[in-house]
Amino acid sequence: MIGKKFEGWECINGGLQCCGNLSPEPHYPSITRYPKGTSPAVEGSEAVITVVFCVMGMTCAACAGSIEKAIKRLPGIVEAMVDVLNDKAQVQYYPSIVNEEKIREAIEDAGFEAKSMGESSNSTSLQICRVHIGGMTCTSCSTSVESSLQSLRGVQIAQVALATEEAEIHYNPNIISYNQLMEAIVDTGFKPVLISKGEHISKVELKIDGIKNEQSMNIIEQSLRRLQGVETIETYQDINNIVLTYKPYITGPRTFIEVIESTGSGCFRAVIFANDGGRKAHKQEEINRYFKLLIWSLAFTIPVFLTSMVLMYIPGVKHILEIKIVNMLSIGLLIRWEFSTPVQFIIGRRFYVGAYKALRKGYANMDVLIALGTNAAYFYSVYVVGRAVFSSHFKGSDFFETSSMLISFILLGKYLEVLAKGKTSQAIAKLMDLTPDTAILLSQDDKGNVIGEREIDSRLIQKNDVIKVVPGAKVASDGFVVWGQSHVNESMITGEAKPVAKIKGDMVIGGTVNENGVLHVKVTRVGSESALSQIVRLVESAQMAKAPVQKFADQISKYFVPIVIVISLSTWISWFIAGKLYTYPKSWIPKSMNSFELALQFGISVMVIACPCALGLATPTAVMVGTGVGATQGVLIKGGQALESAHKVNCIVFDKTGTLTVGKPLVVTTKIFNNMSVKDFYEFVVAAEVNSEHPIAKAIVEHAKNNTQDEQNHSWPEAKEFVSVAGHGVKALVQNKQIMVGNKKLMLDHNIVISVEAEEILAEAESMAQTGILVSLDGEVVGVLAVSDPLKPDAKEVISILKSMKIRSIMVTGDNWGTANSIARQAGIETVMAEAQPETKATKVKELQSCGYTVAMVGDGINDSPALVAADVGMAIGAGTDIAIEAADIVLMKSNLEDIITAIDLAKKTFSRIRLNYIWALGYNILAIPVAAGILYPSTKFRLPPWVAGAAMAASSISVVCSSLLLKKYKRPTKLNNLEMNDIQIE
Repeated sequence: MIGKKFEGWECINGGLQCCGNLSPEPHYPSITRYPKGTSPAVEGSEAVITVVFCVMGMTCAACAGSIEKAIKRLPGIVEAMVDVLNDKAQVQYYPSIVNEEKIREAIEDAGFEAKSMGESSNSTSLQICRVHIGGMTCTSCSTSVESSLQSLRGVQIAQVALATEEAEIHYNPNIISYNQLMEAIVDTGFKPVLISKGEHISKVELKIDGIKNEQSMNIIEQSLRRLQGVETIETYQDINNIVLTYKPYITGPRTFIEVIESTGSGCFRAVIFANDGGRKAHKQEEINRYFKLLIWSLAFTIPVFLTSMVLMYIPGVKHILEIKIVNMLSIGLLIRWEFSTPVQFIIGRRFYVGAYKALRKGYANMDVLIALGTNAAYFYSVYVVGRAVFSSHFKGSDFFETSSMLISFILLGKYLEVLAKGKTSQAIAKLMDLTPDTAILLSQDDKGNVIGEREIDSRLIQKNDVIKVVPGAKVASDGFVVWGQSHVNESMITGEAKPVAKIKGDMVIGGTVNENGVLHVKVTRVGSESALSQIVRLVESAQMAKAPVQKFADQISKYFVPIVIVISLSTWISWFIAGKLYTYPKSWIPKSMNSFELALQFGISVMVIACPCALGLATPTAVMVGTGVGATQGVLIKGGQALESAHKVNCIVFDKTGTLTVGKPLVVTTKIFNNMSVKDFYEFVVAAEVNSEHPIAKAIVEHAKNNTQDEQNHSWPEAKEFVSVAGHGVKALVQNKQIMVGNKKLMLDHNIVISVEAEEILAEAESMAQTGILVSLDGEVVGVLAVSDPLKPDAKEVISILKSMKIRSIMVTGDNWGTANSIARQAGIETVMAEAQPETKATKVKELQSCGYTVAMVGDGINDSPALVAADVGMAIGAGTDIAIEAADIVLMKSNLEDIITAIDLAKKTFSRIRLNYIWALGYNILAIPVAAGILYPSTKFRLPPWVAGAAMAASSISVVCSSLLLKKYKRPTKLNNLEMNDIQIE
């Protein structure tokens, strides 16, 4: 894609520079595009072939641009995309018009070596599916599912998140199918439900009226299958619904509805079926399920509680409850048995099922502890009932209230936990709700004049539609302004509070609010392509990814439950033996118990008070809230790894152009040394530079256009033998003269003498933080251009704040030493590395790491990508290139340097919360287990009844989730608020 110009994007500094948009056009390795005038829906149209070439000799984006132009000159080319980083060119063409050999020759004619790598296919690429997994209770469950999936051949990555109850699986569809993945999860003992499958594939469900029989549905299905871009079709005859998956950049729901309604003489009608089968539905279903279980459990438990702990102290009622039915079996004991049984075996069935599935797979989870504890209490009580029935003098205490109350309190805890966990993902829910329900679709004639408008469901918007956005309305989809001007509030997407001015050609983001003025917007991205969808996906992936510190909890969870069971049995046996050997006085035993029952209560309390759930929730809930808060602040953090590394950062390496500087160079000085006119001088310079995608080249071309009369019809001389010299400049043959435009090193490498006057102008420009560009014709320097790229207004303050945080700042740039040192002085940076190639930047990062620094790299271009990957934390400027954003761990959507401090501060706060959560979880277990085992009983006679222990266990999970939720109150550092106020005053 490098070297290609997109709607709203242009290649700058070796990469894609956004014109006000958040995220770049996604990569589509095998998209079928059609020339103007042809319809993708035409059946029988010639198939487009995609071929990939290995291209050797490319050094920068200018090379990619020249190759792309050479290929596109050929007839029959549909699309050409060149990847300079991977030395590849992907070409889509009509085989009846052009062939591989001609394409290869065109590449070689452009001055590069090319070799065909064969036809490209998506069939070998990895697919991603997201699955909701119901029934997981603790980190042992999630670890078991994750291990099971990762052991499957064809699965590259499997991540299971306990907090969201979801799995993200990267797999090769040629080796393993989606159904096999689902079966593997079922075999582990859990219920999987598909959320999404495939990348850049959208899914829609349509409700169709007018279906009379199976033949009608078949006719509709056949009509839809003819459409290009339709992936799969599933029909549901019983409810007259049809589900389609499709590529949103080729077709969309409106086309589906039009096709359906034009089929069968217009007797069918179709609408989008509002069926939310996603997270919201699953979460609400889980909340409702626990609520119902809790209500039923309380309905049976309350009578048990009353008959055992309340009514026994009311004289008249006590007498009735103590009436004997058979031998020593009383009415009260029978009531407790009858009411506790449904709680134990019907309401508590989920614990039996969970424990069985876990043990069958060879691990123990929270369900095992609950099942053991409640069964011990219940079946001992049944034994008491049996003894009472067959004995006329037996006196024993039952624990029916222990088992039923224990289950009720655990269900209460799970219900509150599910409610709290739902709030941790509110950031995603808010983002997903930003898109408006409806949009105004404009109809246009061939000349682009508006001839009508109608309101449609926003889900029916398709690529290249033109929509109308009135003041106060939300923008329905990503696109660029084709008419009108206004200010758009983008704070809900980027976190930027100030409205952004929008005129013709500017990009707008779906979900943002138009404040004043009417805009006509041409849609460029819909569905999974949209910026909003990409942000949601990024945040979702971040919440799926485990922080390294989570491994600590995973290791503990493997042994936690078995150790607790051993401690519980040891507690029961110790107290039982101590009672039999009379090692403690009989006065310690409550009147309603014997030594065996006292020991049993201690053992059950230990078993149910231990809580691996809290340990498993400590990290993921904090990461979920932290990444969600970051998204609302305009900082996209790609998971727990990034958070954990960011909080340790003590050295930041900055790129210069577009990072510390504004990134929009301007020509400020033109000096010509011979009698050539300014117009003739720029004729030569622009003829060479117009082929380059470098920001300085673009600045020179733009300057020449603005100073050339009748620029609309002006044509520049043709440049032959164009060559881009990476990091130095360009050279070409223009009007039979050899021209070079570049830095001093380019001239010296070609043995061109630089005059004293030219040296002085270069030195003066560099002292003023300007970049000096030399121009030579036929081996003689004929002029010097000075290009200025000013420092960002907030750069100096941000560097100062970082210094106060004891974080070292370093600048690494490919620019010359003079300009680099001048910019560094203005910003307050002491350490500078100039004239650095991309690999040099990565090497510098590694050197700093070897010195013990935790390094963050901040950049925006393709040339920053190696360093972004090499750094402990890569931070990409949001208006930078797609490759830089892909390589980074953190994306700063507003392109403001102050967000670097926000990201680091948020990471520190989140990691502090994780530590606090671990203190809650571990500290609770370390303190609670000895208390439950009776360590305080000899001295204080204090003991925890099992039902109280169960309530405490439930409270521990809730406390950890609530602790994480406190992160939602995060505020940016006060220094940044002051900095923002200064910026507003300056403006």
